[in-house]
Amino acid sequence: MKNSDINTRVAPTAGKVLDAGQLISPAALVEAYYAGTPDLSQPSQRVHFGTSGHRGSALRNSFNEPHIIAIAQSICLYRKRHGIDGPLFLGIDTHALSRPALATALEVFVANDIVTMIDVDEGYTPTPVISHAILAYNRGRTEGLADGVVLTPSHNPPEDGGFKYNPPTGGPADATITGWIEERANRLLDGGVRAVGRVPHERARRSPCLRRWDYMRRYVDDLAHVIDIEAIRTSGMTLGIDPLGGASTAYWAEIIATYGLNGTVVETRIDPTFGFMTADWDGKIRMDCSSPYAMSRLIGMRDRFDLAVGNDTDADRHGIVTPIGGLMPPNHYLAAAIAYVFEHRPEWSARSGIGKTMVSSTMIDRVAARLGRQLVEVPVGFKWFVDGLHSGALGFAGEESAGASLLRRDGAVWTTDKDGLALCLLAVEIKARTGRNPDEVYRGLALEFGESWYERIDAPATPQQMDRLRRVATDQVRATELAGEPIATKLTAARGGGAFGGIKISTETGWFAARPSGTEPIYKLYAESFRSADHLRAIQQDAAVIVQELFGEDYPPGKPAG
Repeated sequence: MKNSDINTRVAPTAGKVLDAGQLISPAALVEAYYAGTPDLSQPSQRVHFGTSGHRGSALRNSFNEPHIIAIAQSICLYRKRHGIDGPLFLGIDTHALSRPALATALEVFVANDIVTMIDVDEGYTPTPVISHAILAYNRGRTEGLADGVVLTPSHNPPEDGGFKYNPPTGGPADATITGWIEERANRLLDGGVRAVGRVPHERARRSPCLRRWDYMRRYVDDLAHVIDIEAIRTSGMTLGIDPLGGASTAYWAEIIATYGLNGTVVETRIDPTFGFMTADWDGKIRMDCSSPYAMSRLIGMRDRFDLAVGNDTDADRHGIVTPIGGLMPPNHYLAAAIAYVFEHRPEWSARSGIGKTMVSSTMIDRVAARLGRQLVEVPVGFKWFVDGLHSGALGFAGEESAGASLLRRDGAVWTTDKDGLALCLLAVEIKARTGRNPDEVYRGLALEFGESWYERIDAPATPQQMDRLRRVATDQVRATELAGEPIATKLTAARGGGAFGGIKISTETGWFAARPSGTEPIYKLYAESFRSADHLRAIQQDAAVIVQELFGEDYPPGKPAG
């Protein structure tokens, strides 16, 4: 995607490795985790579950030991309240705060007599692997159901930590669940986290409630039931893989060894400073496999492989790099993957539909119509897809932010959380079985349905601005035209149900949507045109004016996020 005329602020260090002096100090971060005390009069220092769990940093007093004690105890209370009495599958990513948070969470879970499953080798566990473990354990059960926790802030910067809860359905908890946990956790924080169960760490380690689980073996051995790995193996394709220093690093090595793939993990270092990473658009390190700046190293290697892929830190997102096209825009890959997979999964039910978010490309709508599959459009957040994937009502579900999952080859549930590993392997399967890279598949769709110009722009936003946008009503938008066309629809809720938490405005040949991020202090402007790049810029410019009016002040949008 081309940069728009809207002001951008791409840092001079974007796409480059930072100097050592610009990296975090993991030791100082861990010290702050234990020593920091949140100021509960500040909303930013209380527990808040966004679209993907609670995230924060010990350096900002938003991810410290009291937060983890309170959230873990609240999950124990939620489990008791709802009769969830099976094991809790617990995993971590490679962020510096994940291990200390694991230690704290174990002390609380064990004190509450919860059987807690950790990795057999105390290694790192991707988010989709936790979802897979929950669903595999619960298959055929009606009682003693398992749930799970992943300690990860996903692709966020190295100084951040995160806490995600997945109930027995295996995917991200819905707003009702997270709202209850958030409220109870903040109540515990207000009480000084005294009303909690907790045992000393060494005692937790010796407890029979703490058990080991071979996450990797179970997940890797099962991959052939979701991906045609035999087609990949026999193709002999060369595959380059960059886990971006995340939890999938060891998994990719095991996948290559188990299935005899011609793959190379181009970066195997695990370093909590992530000093080997190239900086993202704003000069910050961010393990975003959909960002050309964060993925610049792998993009530079694209000529060495038939296909190259990457994951973010907890491997719930995918990045696809082809020799000619480079890093695929996420919407392009989603459209190509949907077009392919529904024609190469004969055992799937004819009733299995396609899930997309309100801010994903309209190209997906056109592909779904050609396939004759029901399209379910939901707000942003993978939690909206959980029930559909779990029941098989959705065969494939994806978000424009490069997260998706799909059913097993026989039409049964695989994961109900995003699976970046499976989606990367699906891209390789596409090439192996069709002889075309996913970007070539997308070019065919563009010839069939018309070219699309799509762009997302991110910018910092204050809490007040984010709240104003989150609560916007359609009658607050006074505009009647967008880029010279009459406005056809103004939406603050998805057609498939659920509040958007922002606004989407559409015309016959284009649209834009604006919403605050649920995980970072930024505002996101999405726009798409089916006419031209100039028309996209006109949409963005009119959208900026509309957003400024909603904010009631001048507001400069930020950078393109492709």
